[in-house]
Amino acid sequence: MKKLLFSLAVLTGAAAYAQTPVGTVVSNFTLTDINGTSHSLFNYLDQGKMVVIDVSATWCGPCWSYHGTGALNNFYNQFGPSGTNQAMVFFVEGDPQTNAADLNGSGANTQGDWVTGENMPIIDLANQASFENSGMSIDYFPEMYVICPNRTIIASGVAGAIGTVANLTSLLGQCPPPASMPVDPALLGYTGTTTSCSDFTLSVTLQNNGTSPLTSATISVTGIPSPITYNWSGNLATYGVDQVNLGNVTLAAPATATITITSNDGNPANSTITQQLQYISSSTTTAINTMQDFSNSAFPYANWQVLNPDDDITWERLAAAAFSGVMGINTFNYSATGELDHFITQAFSLAGQNNPSLNFKVANRRYDATYFDKLDVSVSTACDGPWTNVYSKQGTNLATGADQTSSFSPTVAGDFRLECVSLAAYANAPALFVRFTNDNNYGNNIYIDDVVMSSSACTNGVDELTEIAFAVFPNPATDAVNVIFNGTDADYLVSIMDLNGRVISTMNINNANGSQTVTFATENIAKGSYLVTVTSNGVISTKTVIIR
Repeated sequence: MKKLLFSLAVLTGAAAYAQTPVGTVVSNFTLTDINGTSHSLFNYLDQGKMVVIDVSATWCGPCWSYHGTGALNNFYNQFGPSGTNQAMVFFVEGDPQTNAADLNGSGANTQGDWVTGENMPIIDLANQASFENSGMSIDYFPEMYVICPNRTIIASGVAGAIGTVANLTSLLGQCPPPASMPVDPALLGYTGTTTSCSDFTLSVTLQNNGTSPLTSATISVTGIPSPITYNWSGNLATYGVDQVNLGNVTLAAPATATITITSNDGNPANSTITQQLQYISSSTTTAINTMQDFSNSAFPYANWQVLNPDDDITWERLAAAAFSGVMGINTFNYSATGELDHFITQAFSLAGQNNPSLNFKVANRRYDATYFDKLDVSVSTACDGPWTNVYSKQGTNLATGADQTSSFSPTVAGDFRLECVSLAAYANAPALFVRFTNDNNYGNNIYIDDVVMSSSACTNGVDELTEIAFAVFPNPATDAVNVIFNGTDADYLVSIMDLNGRVISTMNINNANGSQTVTFATENIAKGSYLVTVTSNGVISTKTVIIR
């Protein structure tokens, strides 16, 4: 799929971008199908129909795979003009360099016969501008757009991901009807700040879903410390939109904002939206040496953030096979290059820590030598930056296994590599946030697990760990030494040794699963430096601890 996406960028002479996003109001197009029938997009929308468009290329392997499912034709047969007449469907061959022979399976640039057995209109573009002038871009193949009667894109993305009969059927019920009453202002969505340490800027997309021009509306915001009443005025034609800035609010705790059009409205059903405002506390910190293994499914956790600037694929907590949970991003199916997606931890307290480090596991594959992703890790003493980069790897330096042209998912512990990053420059910081950033380049998925802010320094500053992630605290220790690690249904041996390799104390843990803490009393251990080892399945990881 990556090579096909790249081929399209070369073909059009432009870089690849994300598809036109959900919420965009499109313009009309008039296109002629291979049978000579002319089709106006707005004509079908004005009939109250949802319109589904599959943009493919005859040479495109993933397009052919989706075509072979029959989902698009089945949906057309059930809900198109010969079915319930709730929808219209178009198959658009979006590469102007292909021809009719390719569509019919006899040309040099085709995967097969795209026409036989298909009932929906098939449009062979002579030029991409005739389609893209509508505001819907052609960024890759196969790309799908779903448009509602109010001219708004309700779904966009990879055709195979959103174009199942079940999903398209569910979208039918989400489309509002065409404009029918004189006054009907509607709120299409929230466009303001969703996550902040203090101030939130509240904004919405206002649409005129009425048949007369919209010149005024009153919008209220409740559920926040200081409710807002905003009197909007303007001149919107039917289906026209405006981005409305409602004002700012300062929060000290999470809140749910309820935004409602409260006047001049003939249809209250489309006039209220709610938005979670996620307040991030810089003063609420997590103790050092605490491991986050993502086993808790209730993500995002308190004071954690996921930032998804393009509203496309982003970081998410996944219940990966053989693991209690991981953070992952599906770059294999990401349709844009150069996009930055972040997840940010809560604040860690480094007070009293003179040589802390960041420890985490990473798993990744390159697609090939051309397509690979980049992982950056940066830190800040404030939740919204400025950020300082402390780790950056890409290509073979990031990959934890051989190149893979099918979507990669970790299945065994050996798919991960453990990393250690020195944070000595942030010793004694009262609060430190960590930001993991994926820089997408059509690679093959990145996974993060077992994030630990450790009181122990890395042996060589970076990449101290070899296989088993664990933390030792406090360090230096007086009364006891605590060892924390995440078990994976295996047997572990945890030991303290002196610098000559003599074992001072050991503890066996059988069939360890999930977070484990082992405590060694130090009252009978002489002061000095010691080695803490964690051993499992022949793998040994070591840290140094000082006992005072």
